[in-house]
Amino acid sequence: MNLIETIPEGPLDIVGDIHGERDALDNLLGHLGYDKQGHHPDGRRLVFIGDLFDRGPDSPGVFHRVSSMVISGQAHAIAGNHELNLLNDDAKDGAGWFFDERAERDQGRYAPFRRVTDEERGLISDWLATLPLALERADVRIVHAAWMEAHIEAVRSVRADTASSAFALWRSEAADKVRAANLDERVQAEAASCLHGLENPDKGPPMLTAHAERAVLEQMGNPVKVLSSGVERVADAPFYSSGKWRFAERVRWWDDYADAAPVIVGHYWRRLHPVDRTALGKGDADLFDGIGPTMWHGRHHNVFCVDYSVGGRWRARKDGKPVGTDFKLAAMRWPERVLVFDDGIRLPTCGYRADGICASSD
Repeated sequence: MNLIETIPEGPLDIVGDIHGERDALDNLLGHLGYDKQGHHPDGRRLVFIGDLFDRGPDSPGVFHRVSSMVISGQAHAIAGNHELNLLNDDAKDGAGWFFDERAERDQGRYAPFRRVTDEERGLISDWLATLPLALERADVRIVHAAWMEAHIEAVRSVRADTASSAFALWRSEAADKVRAANLDERVQAEAASCLHGLENPDKGPPMLTAHAERAVLEQMGNPVKVLSSGVERVADAPFYSSGKWRFAERVRWWDDYADAAPVIVGHYWRRLHPVDRTALGKGDADLFDGIGPTMWHGRHHNVFCVDYSVGGRWRARKDGKPVGTDFKLAAMRWPERVLVFDDGIRLPTCGYRADGICASSD
């Protein structure tokens, strides 16, 4: 299989991270004009940008809706970091619907959520193994987190049947480098000094330099991780994000993206309205500071993040607030460059290639 696939010509609707929010998905597809089977009267096609699962109330339901459209040829989907976590048996925060070992720990934040059946677990794993890591054609590139040309070319040329097997190949190479640098021993020594572990938000550890160095080496030495979870560097100080203390931070890779081809990504928890990111467990730097909520970004203003933080709806539920006010699911209509949200709002995107013009939302 090709891990970088070519998509056919024609108008697209590129859907941001869904994170188990089946109702938001159904509402969005209705506003976009798709029927239950994924057909559109104008011949448009859906593209799902990854992170279909985790945190939301119905990840199995999202799987059934999305996979049926992809299998029937009505839609395309790529793997994000949450899909790779499932494939690699890496039980992360918010994945208690899938992993037994996380089910109890996830109750406090994310319950109620529908758990997967044994039969569904096998179906999901089999389907995820068929997904590529990026899509491309002459007028647009689509990847979950980062389009870095060297890493794209590495993935394009690797001899691997699945994204997971390619991930494992580079993970093994990174592990050799970690051992050569004696990082594991240093990490273990640092961990032993953290009496409260790394998942307690109220008990922050000191800066653990070996943890940071290992995280960056494992991230940047694995092209699959770069495409699916971005570019990272050693942080100046520890921060709490996505359920644990971290020591490596994300980088605005788009500021160095020099190609002319536009790129659509998800992953980065953009917001249409200001929200308290720390209430979502997001203590890292806001990569969209100074960037308007509908603005194109990057060196040449030809990168756009279409993830509008629908994965934060668990917080609204816990607070007894309306779930669709701050945390939204969006799709980018291409080539129109118009956003459609799960509540039916349509907004033009602005500043494409720094032309100062907003697309028409009509």
